[in-house]
Amino acid sequence: MTGAACVTGRFQPVHEDHLRLFRMGLEERGRLIVAITNPDPSSRRPEPGSAHRHREDANPFTYWERAELLQAALGQDPRALLVPFDLGRPDLWECYAPLDAVQYVGRGGAWETEKARRLAAAGYRVIEAEPGPGERRTSTEIRAAIRAGGDWEPLVPPATVAPLRAILARRRAQGVAL
Repeated sequence: MTGAACVTGRFQPVHEDHLRLFRMGLEERGRLIVAITNPDPSSRRPEPGSAHRHREDANPFTYWERAELLQAALGQDPRALLVPFDLGRPDLWECYAPLDAVQYVGRGGAWETEKARRLAAAGYRVIEAEPGPGERRTSTEIRAAIRAGGDWEPLVPPATVAPLRAILARRRAQGVAL
């Protein structure tokens, strides 16, 4: 994966703004590392630039569930590799994404700016991508629609609708709320 693109995120769940970064990275680098942050509950920490990213309600999907959704969103693309990535442990980052990976970070707020700063300080080349045209999508908005019983399906990539329905059905059967 030398010189691959890398996109880090919680992907709670994946949405079009994430896919835009994936496409950009694949187009420019030919290979993609999708680095799933907050891979397990022990990796969640409060962050000054993001008041919610450590909270349980902001991290309802497991690493496994997010990997399922990401594989569907990426169409099982063999050029993409999914890895865990604990943003609170920079000493381990190179174990999951080599330093020659180019980090693609979307511009959009204080947390994205801080994440880009940390990745650059660790030695990664960082490309900060301007937001795409149209309304910015957020995972917070999608989770709120799911929890409210709203129309969440148009908010996620079409390829993820069926697997997300299956995840939600499994959770309901187990009595586990989102």
